[in-house]
Amino acid sequence: MNLETDYTPEAIEVSLACFEARRRSYAVDVSLVREIVRTHEVTPLPSAPDLIDGVVELRGALVPVLDLGRVLTGDRSEVTNQSRIVVLDCDGLLMGLCVDAATDVLSVNPSILEDVPELATQAGYNVVRAVVRRESEPPVMVLSVKAIMEKVYRSALEPSGEN
Repeated sequence: MNLETDYTPEAIEVSLACFEARRRSYAVDVSLVREIVRTHEVTPLPSAPDLIDGVVELRGALVPVLDLGRVLTGDRSEVTNQSRIVVLDCDGLLMGLCVDAATDVLSVNPSILEDVPELATQAGYNVVRAVVRRESEPPVMVLSVKAIMEKVYRSALEPSGEN
């Protein structure tokens, strides 16, 4: 599976797996989602990159888990009964995103996917790749899985205060 799907106007519709983190709505292309599971106990990995909370075992595979709230804002999310792990298959590499809640699957015409404001992208902000505006609801931020992975790789280069 491709890390980033190109949303071309020729496509009939785009399916997005939606979830919440830190009281905001986010999504990833549904083709990247392997499964969504209830939150498991995460086993810490000694000396892992700072953004990797640890691993969970799912169907015989060890999956590294990131707290999406922490990746996006620096603050840990509180684990509740609504919390889920969104397991992504990124070109054969499994990664779990711990989110506050899985909400729905949104099917949209690619023409309504809006670019992130230019000022943000020029400043180096690349975690959100598109925005879906919805009537009477907050917008959904479509995440760049590639940018999240790059952020994890960069966190491995930074001095860790937690692991």
